[in-house]
Amino acid sequence: MTLSELKELFELINEANITEFELDKEGVKLRIKKGGAEVPLVEPAAGMAGLAIAGPEPSASHPLPADGDGLDGLVIVPAPMVGTFYRQAEPGAEPFAGKGQHVQKGQTLCIIEAMKLMNEIESEFSGEIVEVFVDDGQSVQFGDKLFAIRES
Repeated sequence: MTLSELKELFELINEANITEFELDKEGVKLRIKKGGAEVPLVEPAAGMAGLAIAGPEPSASHPLPADGDGLDGLVIVPAPMVGTFYRQAEPGAEPFAGKGQHVQKGQTLCIIEAMKLMNEIESEFSGEIVEVFVDDGQSVQFGDKLFAIRES
């Protein structure tokens, strides 16, 4: 990964208001988190001497309380980044999670593809999926509603 590619990546992350990002490609491991928290240093790969980027382990989505649109008592799972929403790992495969399904904390709910990277979005709690707001292959923006879940 060249320095110009890194600069372009940082610009895209900043423009999309992404607060957490992780990349593991061709020997390059990169973690970014906007915020100000103390973070571990990520070692550069061969050919990237002198470059080190700090960042913590990213978390999955950050659930939000429902906002009075008939979803009272539910938690909304928002898109943590801009990208393309996928319900399954590959075409024809079973969806990770669907309406009426009970999910466990840490279970993959979907994938969001961003810049040709597949990012698994995991549930932060156990519960029943009451609504899936996004269709497979649909573009999502940061903060778009993905799932409504009734915690159990």
